[in-house]
Amino acid sequence: MDSAMPQPKGRTLFEIENLRKDYPMGEVTVHALRGVSLQIYSGEFLVILGPSGSGKSTLLNIIGGLDAPSGGRVRFKGQNLTTYNDAQRTQYRRRNIGFVFQFYNLMPNLTAEENVELATEIAPDPMPAREALGLVGLQERRTHFPSQLSGGEQQRVAIARAVAKRPEVLLCDEPTGALDISTGKLVLRVLADINKRLGATLIIITHNAVIGEMADRVVRMADGTARDIIVHATRRSVEELQW
Repeated sequence: MDSAMPQPKGRTLFEIENLRKDYPMGEVTVHALRGVSLQIYSGEFLVILGPSGSGKSTLLNIIGGLDAPSGGRVRFKGQNLTTYNDAQRTQYRRRNIGFVFQFYNLMPNLTAEENVELATEIAPDPMPAREALGLVGLQERRTHFPSQLSGGEQQRVAIARAVAKRPEVLLCDEPTGALDISTGKLVLRVLADINKRLGATLIIITHNAVIGEMADRVVRMADGTARDIIVHATRRSVEELQW
């Protein structure tokens, strides 16, 4: 389980080269990313691990087309995302990226099924909302409103909403951060299953090192840099995790 082991054999999906992101804060400039270089492979389960302020959320936002870097380059399937304008980044997100955040961002006045349908309306080839809810084990709860669902169920609705777009990449920002351990493990099991069954590239950012044991690779970040990359010969199951 060290960085000298062979890299995953999937094709290269993202090529990230010397990525930098600066935020001017009055007379001070915050260097959120300081020259990150990384390759991400099709179908892999990647965990980006680091404490608050390490730059992991900034990296995820740039990969997902929510933000543009200050320098460096990100290529997605050979296309240079860093040259895209706002409209092009919007199309890139709609066609390729599914997002899952720590807080579920569900519409409170819509049912679980209607929340998922919001995503299908902007996707070129969506799966039916009921099918997406079935993937996360919530088809029988499809008529319930968010207030009638537990935190874990709401997060699974958010995952179904992301998956319904049939994204090539699923980006998850602290997806278990607001959940207790048992519910968090249930959500991780759903995400790992989607990675395996649908072949979507799964990228999770977290401060919880234990989650990295499930991944093909772990990128450890600190102070805006990718300090090291750990490649796992085998992935642990959710049942084997202890934290």
